[in-house]
Amino acid sequence: MEQKNWARVRELVGYLRYDTAAELDKLNEIWELDRVFTNYLLPQQKLIEKQRHRAKVTKKHDAPSTPRQRAIRHETMRKRAIIQMNAAFKQIKPAALSRHILALTAQLEALALAKNQRISDP
Repeated sequence: MEQKNWARVRELVGYLRYDTAAELDKLNEIWELDRVFTNYLLPQQKLIEKQRHRAKVTKKHDAPSTPRQRAIRHETMRKRAIIQMNAAFKQIKPAALSRHILALTAQLEALALAKNQRISDP
């Protein structure tokens, strides 16, 4: 699910084991909110060139932009989809979204720890 260690998944939910239906529901809520956060608010730099001169590697990146901005700039993007994305973007409240994600991850951790506590109690 993630390409690099600690990229998004482990950063959000940690290394606990989640295997109940309640935990799955929380994880799905978190993934949906994180999808919005990542695609609309987090700028990313794309690698455009990589040169190797003996042991030295030089990398060039483009200007940081969000996946939404990249999609809007793409030549095959239709006007209707751009309008829908802009309307969705206007509805996002970044601070509230971040707080909601943090609250859900805290609830998820509490569920997992309570489950683990029940298992370890004799």
